[in-house]
Amino acid sequence: MIRGIHHVAIATENLDTMLDFYVGLLGCEIVVRYDWDKGSHEADVVVGLKDSSTRHAMIKAGNAYIELFQYLTPPGRPPIRNRPVNDCGLTHICFDVVGVEAEYERLKAAGVYFNGPPQVLGGMVHTIYGRDPEGNVFEIQEIIDPSVDFLMVEFSGDNQRPD
Repeated sequence: MIRGIHHVAIATENLDTMLDFYVGLLGCEIVVRYDWDKGSHEADVVVGLKDSSTRHAMIKAGNAYIELFQYLTPPGRPPIRNRPVNDCGLTHICFDVVGVEAEYERLKAAGVYFNGPPQVLGGMVHTIYGRDPEGNVFEIQEIIDPSVDFLMVEFSGDNQRPD
């Protein structure tokens, strides 16, 4: 039985830079940090690599976790800093905020790239995409109508609340 989603994971070329961003700037909290050295058979089986070693941190954002891995061995490919969100794969991580305009201005002033200012979609959510230091897309959103439990917003046409 699947109970829910516990975390998403991001491989990074620089764990310290990503921690500065997600913890220092976005306000996530570090739950645990650990490394594993080359020669951990169990870790190699789990991740499907040979002779893997990492620096690692599990961070928490409200009710969700993000796991950050810097693989020391084997080396991975560098990040694709401007990978379009329509390419297959993980497209973004969404952070639920209070005061999306203020968060946008704070993060923009700190040098964070955004596609533009926050937009209201369907009268239900105020949202915008930005990029972390390695180009991964994140979203900040503020739900306008807190009675909407599950949010499906269309970019055009008539928007309807889920039944």
